[in-house]
Amino acid sequence: MHGISRVRLMTHSGAELRRTLGVGDAVVIGLGSMIGAGIFAALGPAAGAAGSGLLLGLGVAAVVAYCNATSSARLAALYPASGGTYVYGRERLGPFWGYLAGWSFVVGKTASCAAMALTVGAYVWPGQAHAVAVAAVVALTAVNYGGIQKSAWLTRAIVAVVLAVLASVVVVCLGSGASEAGRLDAGVSGGVGGVLQAAGLLFFAFAGYARIATLGEEVRDPARTIPRAIPLALGITLVVYAGVAVAVLSVLGAAALGRADAPLAEAVRAAGAPGLVPVVRVGAAVAALGSLLALILGVSRTTLAMARDRHLPGALSAVHPCFQVPHRAELAVGAVVAVLAATVDVRGAIGFSSFGVLVYYAVANTSAWTLGSAPAARVVPVVGLLGCVVLAFALPGISVVVGAGVLAVGVVAYGVRQWWAGR
Repeated sequence: MHGISRVRLMTHSGAELRRTLGVGDAVVIGLGSMIGAGIFAALGPAAGAAGSGLLLGLGVAAVVAYCNATSSARLAALYPASGGTYVYGRERLGPFWGYLAGWSFVVGKTASCAAMALTVGAYVWPGQAHAVAVAAVVALTAVNYGGIQKSAWLTRAIVAVVLAVLASVVVVCLGSGASEAGRLDAGVSGGVGGVLQAAGLLFFAFAGYARIATLGEEVRDPARTIPRAIPLALGITLVVYAGVAVAVLSVLGAAALGRADAPLAEAVRAAGAPGLVPVVRVGAAVAALGSLLALILGVSRTTLAMARDRHLPGALSAVHPCFQVPHRAELAVGAVVAVLAATVDVRGAIGFSSFGVLVYYAVANTSAWTLGSAPAARVVPVVGLLGCVVLAFALPGISVVVGAGVLAVGVVAYGVRQWWAGR
């Protein structure tokens, strides 16, 4: 049955995207999604929740992310079409679960796009953050419209800049006289709940590896490329995050880090390198641009897949005859994100996005659980599913309530559509 469904995935629309990305390009897109604004902003709130348990929270987030990445890689190799877990849930669990994953991803990541755009505005021109955010969305939507290969090249440049900035932060902090190893052992002040909340916040910074899976119809040899690219991108990201967290903690300590609005900038200033502060701020803005670029890519591809199945307007499934991109989906996503960037609050957008993304990965792990009956093959998806559920409900209460409400709206819309189709 699944073999027949797989053929349908690739042929029913009559238009396929161009396969131009190799392993290196896919890894770069994943890094551009993960090594973004989250590392510049999430360390402070996470340290405030868990104290020096920040490193433990980072480990918990990494374990959940690894399980999610492994499940996503196995599924993407079997179903190499655009849409990610929307496709996996539909094929392994049924149409409703695929729809729920797709709805969670689209609304959650659309909010995340707005958050990244506002981060760009806050660093580039704080007094006009909303205007700069809208301009960034328009510019990057135009880049994506020009073709996936152009987006990959721009993402590669952004990743190089951000990694250079983060490396500078680590070297300056660890090489300064202000660095003290004892600050890494100040205790887990927030308890288990604090560590889990820190993990939920830090998971937001890890959650870009799915962008590789959503590009399954645009990579060469997806059965080989995707399973290699996802864990490689995740491993590089974990090493970078751990190095930055240790360096910043060793200079500021957990308490000061928890109070910092711009933790990396505060760390280099405390390390005796105030001249590096503007560089860090530019790096944060560039990182947010990289995340926004990859997010728009992923949301538009899931929108394409859902439009192909008429869960969204069918016009959004069109593929540009020249650029070979889902141009109407990209324009629609860009327009919605621009409106949100002009109106919403960045903190609320991040909390809601985290809830939606964790629901999305819960469906991915459940789908991966159906791939084999051997107990060893089901350990990773079970751990990933439980981790997603725990971290989702460890988020602030308002994020849980709003997220659950928006998901309920999507479920009602699905039920009404099914009822109308039955008539």
